This record gives sequence, structure tokens and C-alpha cells, in this order.
Amino acid sequence: MVAVIIGVTVYQSHKNVVTVQTAKAETKNLAEVVSASGEVKPKNYVNIGANAFGKITHLYVKEGDKVKKGQLLAQLENVQSAADVNATQAGLEAARTDAVAANAGLNTSLADLNRAKSDEERAKLDWDRAQGLYKAELIAKSEYDMRKAAWETGEAGLAQAEARVAQARAQKDSADRHISQIQANLTRAADVLQKTVYAAPYDGTITNLPVREGETVVVGIQNSPGSTLMTLADMSVITAEVRVDETDIVNVRLGDNAIVRSTGVSTSQQTSASQEAKDFKVVVTLEDPPQNLRPGLSATAKITTASRTNVLSIPIQALTVRTAADLEQKGKGDTTVQAAAPQSDGGKKDVSSEEVQGVFVVRNHKAEFIPVETGVAGTTDIEVLKGLTAQDEVITGSYKVLRTIKPGTSVKVDNSAPKKEEESS
Repeated sequence: MVAVIIGVTVYQSHKNVVTVQTAKAETKNLAEVVSASGEVKPKNYVNIGANAFGKITHLYVKEGDKVKKGQLLAQLENVQSAADVNATQAGLEAARTDAVAANAGLNTSLADLNRAKSDEERAKLDWDRAQGLYKAELIAKSEYDMRKAAWETGEAGLAQAEARVAQARAQKDSADRHISQIQANLTRAADVLQKTVYAAPYDGTITNLPVREGETVVVGIQNSPGSTLMTLADMSVITAEVRVDETDIVNVRLGDNAIVRSTGVSTSQQTSASQEAKDFKVVVTLEDPPQNLRPGLSATAKITTASRTNVLSIPIQALTVRTAADLEQKGKGDTTVQAAAPQSDGGKKDVSSEEVQGVFVVRNHKAEFIPVETGVAGTTDIEVLKGLTAQDEVITGSYKVLRTIKPGTSVKVDNSAPKKEEESS
């Protein structure tokens, strides 16, 4: 009977032993990385749109050409606008000639005014002398009346001369304003003509040329965009616009380092409404980009959001979650547990259902649950801030074991390659 009891005890003890894989808590350098995809875009680029309605007569560049600031890019049909400029220019010259004539007429009127003033003053003096002589009875009444009439004629001539001067000034002002009006028309006509010629606003590369010679382009109006002739990009500063998920964007900061890889394949610039709802645009500036990099190529960025040196870390898969009720049972009874991040059930929870993040540590051939505080998460490892010490042996697998193991369970460490059947289960 003693032998049977011992045999049953040994059998039961081996029956309750769980085989696990483990890893040591070690000091490592960790980097938290956010991966995102997007496309290559220059920091500065401009879509050169049509400023006038007309047919393209010349395209002086092709897609991929490098251009300098001020270099001629395209020419629209400009027969009518050039004719308007020439006609307005001729009208301006005629108006200037009229202004010269008006100015000469004003000068003539001023000369006539000066002569009329002299005649009026001389007649006034003769009239004053005639008054004295007439009183002294030295001149006849007829001569007295003649000198009075001469003075009155002089006054009338002076008034007439002043009126002619005022008229001449008005004509000169009208001629000057006419010149200003025609100059404004010439500016408008020249602007219309200038909009048929397109020059590069800065040094760059033609990255898109959707039109051809002979096509007719239109100006944009309300709710209707105009024709785009080409896209000019300043390739001195190249960026990658990537889309970061809303769960990762909180960790991204201005100035974070990033590694960008381009696949060399063009990508669509349109995103669906669902992507816009959950993704955020992040612009990564590339240092020393390769010469063959072109806008529109797809890109993948790995953004380093945090880094730590010489920190205690464990494999991420070792983290698991248990409720307070699970921990109180100490392995007694059957319970349902979960691993990794907690999940909300949308209902109210009591204290016993509160979840605790931690790891299982092998001590005295048994699994002991240790709550831990974590920090930066790397690709495969995560920083442990509190709860473990170096060389602690934590259980990392299998996944099925981590989901079902309970505190106090006897374990056997087997770090050989797991069987495929166990992985699939």
C-alpha cells in the first residue's frame, strides 16, 4: 500500500507540472519605434495653373527637367492680348501728344493773360490822368470818354484772358488724366499678355506635366478648378509624408529621428475617409536624400519616439494580465485568464475584477506572479521599471501556457524549439 501511495503521489506530481519557456531579465539598450507608410514629397512645390484661357503653343520643358528661376516654361496663344497691348500703347502715345498740345495752349493763354494785364494797367493809367486833366479843363470831353472806354476795354480783355487760361488748365488736366487712364489700361493689357507666359518661380525640377502642346487650358472659377500646366518641386529639401495611427501619434514629437525607406513605386495620393479618421499626417525631413528620389514614390518610416540605455528589460511576450480574484486563488480552481493588454467589457467592475499587469517568474520550480511597471517598448523587449531584478527568470511561453497558468503552478523549463503542434494549438 505504501508503494502504491508513493507511486500515485509521484504520478500526480508529474501530471501537474507545466512545461514552459523562459528568458532572463537583462540590461539592454531599447528604442521605441513607430512604423508608418506614406509617400515622398518635396517640402516646397507649386502647381503652376492656368492664369488665362487659351491654347498652349509651346512647352519648353519636359517632365524630369531641372530648371532655373525665371526660365521660360510654357507659352499660351497671345495674338489678341498682344494686339490689345499694342493698341493701348498707341493710344497712350496719342494721349501724350494731346497733353503736349494742351500744355502749349496753356502757355499761350498765360502769355495772352500777361499781355492783357499790361494793356489793362496802361489803360487804367491813361484813365486816371484823363480824370485829372478833365477836371482842370485841359482836355476835351471826347478824349476823356475815349480814355475811359479804353480802360473798360482793357478790363474786359483781362477777364477774357483769365477765362482762356482757366480753360487751358482744364484741358491740360484732362489730357493728364487721360494719360493715367490709358496707362492703367496698358497695365491691364500687359498683365493679360504676361499671363500667357509662364516662368519658373524658383530653381527646381518638373515633377508633373499633365498637358501637351495644342491643348486648351482654362482659368479656375468658383467650385471649378482651373487647368494645371505642371508641378515644379524644390528638390533641395525632400520630405516623406507618412500616416501614423492614432494609437501611436501620442508618442511622436517634433525632432524625433526617423529612418525612411522608399520602395521606388509610385503611390496614390488619395486616402479614404476611414484612413483620414484614424491616421495623422507626419512629415519627415530627409537628410542627404539620394539623387534618384522622386516625389510620389511610396515610403516607409520608422520613427524613434523614445530610447533608453542600460535598462532592465524582458521579452514583450512575457507580459500578461491577471485579475485580483485570479491572484487570490493561488492556483486553486479553474479560472479564465488573458494575456497582453487589458480589454474593456463595457460593464461595471468590482475590486476583484481589476486587472494587474505582470509576469510569471520561476522560483523554486513554481510559477510566481509578479506585478511590474513597464516603460519604453522596443521591437521585441520592454523596459521594466519596477518589480524585477537582473537575472530573474520570467516565463515567455508558450502563448497557451501564459493564458492558462496560475500562480503556484509547478513548472519545468524547456527552452528548446517548440513543437509545431504546440504552436498551432
